[in-house]
Amino acid sequence: MNIGDASDQSGLPSKTIRYYEDIGLIRPDRATNGYRDYAAADVHKLRFLHRARGLGFSVEECRQLLALYDDKSRASGDVRELTVAKLAEIDRKIRELTQLRQTLEHLVHSCHGTERPDCPILEELSDGAAP
Repeated sequence: MNIGDASDQSGLPSKTIRYYEDIGLIRPDRATNGYRDYAAADVHKLRFLHRARGLGFSVEECRQLLALYDDKSRASGDVRELTVAKLAEIDRKIRELTQLRQTLEHLVHSCHGTERPDCPILEELSDGAAP
């Protein structure tokens, strides 16, 4: 099938599919006219990548997951280890975002939003900044 059909079936834009080919995540065959020729297995990998990226896995982590998927002698513990690391990264980001939200909420509550020029938000942001 052509890239448009692979795009429709995988849910990925053609540009992303070409990128995944450029970096070696997929390797579609080439037809005699030189056009990419995607097989059902390629579309399956594209769907796999789409789902993995949607869960927050980086391109390199997707490469590892694909290698593990293709290795039928792999231990499921290897896949779990990679996923546990991703979960820990997400938890760390959630903590950082929660702290960021609390700081911004504090700043919003400290500013009355009047017509006066003094602004606690700007004062807080400029604290410690070089003049």
